[in-house]
Amino acid sequence: MKAPALTSSIFTASLIALLSHNAHAEFSGTWEQELAVGIDGSNTKGQKFEAVLEPEWNTSLSDNIDMTVIARMRLDAYDKLGYEGERLDNYSSINGPLVEGSHGDIDIRELYVDTELFNTFWRIGKQQVVWGQADGLKVLDVVNPQSYREFILDDFADSRIPLWILNVEVPVTDNDSIQILWVPDTTYNEFAAQGTVYELTSPLLVPQLVDGITLTGINEDKPSGASDGDMGIRYSKFYDGWDLTFNYMYHYNDNPVFYQSVVGAEVTIDAIYERNNLIGATASKAFGSFTLRTEIGYSSDIYHLIDNTSSAFVENQGVHESDELSSVIGLDYQGIENTMLSMQWFQSIVFDYEDYLIRPEDNNILSWLYKQTFQNETWVLDVLALYGLDQDDSSIQLQLSYMLESNIKLWAGGDVFTGPSESLLGQFDHTDRVLIGFEWGI
Repeated sequence: MKAPALTSSIFTASLIALLSHNAHAEFSGTWEQELAVGIDGSNTKGQKFEAVLEPEWNTSLSDNIDMTVIARMRLDAYDKLGYEGERLDNYSSINGPLVEGSHGDIDIRELYVDTELFNTFWRIGKQQVVWGQADGLKVLDVVNPQSYREFILDDFADSRIPLWILNVEVPVTDNDSIQILWVPDTTYNEFAAQGTVYELTSPLLVPQLVDGITLTGINEDKPSGASDGDMGIRYSKFYDGWDLTFNYMYHYNDNPVFYQSVVGAEVTIDAIYERNNLIGATASKAFGSFTLRTEIGYSSDIYHLIDNTSSAFVENQGVHESDELSSVIGLDYQGIENTMLSMQWFQSIVFDYEDYLIRPEDNNILSWLYKQTFQNETWVLDVLALYGLDQDDSSIQLQLSYMLESNIKLWAGGDVFTGPSESLLGQFDHTDRVLIGFEWGI
């Protein structure tokens, strides 16, 4: 295992000592154990047998300052999802696991203080900030990067990578507030390591080598330092039954741009993170048993991969830049007792479209969510399905859970992908699996 930096070890030990001797500290935690086994004909081995321990401490440092610390230790007997391995270095110098090895990692997942100053609310430290309410895919939820060790199968709360953020909320009126974010942490999306189950292979996302062309190397140019940080602002308003937000984020895209330089029979890939501006809005309102939700985001400077057989490939270094509009419209229905039904339509449009792009000009994905509770919520059935209209690819996530005790949850489920291997969801057609697990809370 990689040893943590000396300063991180000293800091962590000092923090634990402080919390353990604080009489006002409250301790809680969870132990989650999950077994996943592949059911595809070519992949019928154990995928993971993972234990996740998350202790949490909450304490008051003074009458006006509260502190929260959430640690996480993950151990996996199988090493099929990978913790360390051949992948881009997505973490900044102030983030990342304290200890990391081929079978697990240890990290301070969140660490922040809450306080109120001059009628404004401050949260300072390592944290998650959630923008948007979409299920399965994201439109405006871009403040925190995401871990794709298990592609999009993890809950967003678990797959988001917490960042060191200065988060200030300023009440304007009883129904209006402004949130201001400064993010000096230059940590970006974490992709599955090479050779692991959910390694990205779709030409939509990763460059494909032409026959006869040799890859000579991958160079990464990642921002570093507070001057390369992100900034965001969100205005929230409640008006006539509508929950509204207006969002702006000046940030580096969490996915690098893969510039491909071809010289003779050799290609070099430069993975470079590029800035863009995101302008967006959300709106939601309940109409009886129905709730209408919508998000829309306009992004500048988004880069898409070019078909490597096109004459424009070499000239443009394999990428095409364009503004992009993404949106989701969702309708939730709760008119049936103990039942929740939801449907969403995701759409993204490339404005400066060219025929040599691999992705379609207008990309559409539908989602369906079904949640049913039984016996006073002792049993819960969750089903989330995604279907790509343009590439005929799909995924289904199913889970049946049972509350054995108030603090013990058991579950069984499965995840299935279908579609062409070059599609977003179909690239994982061989990873279908069944799962069993439990969570114990203290």
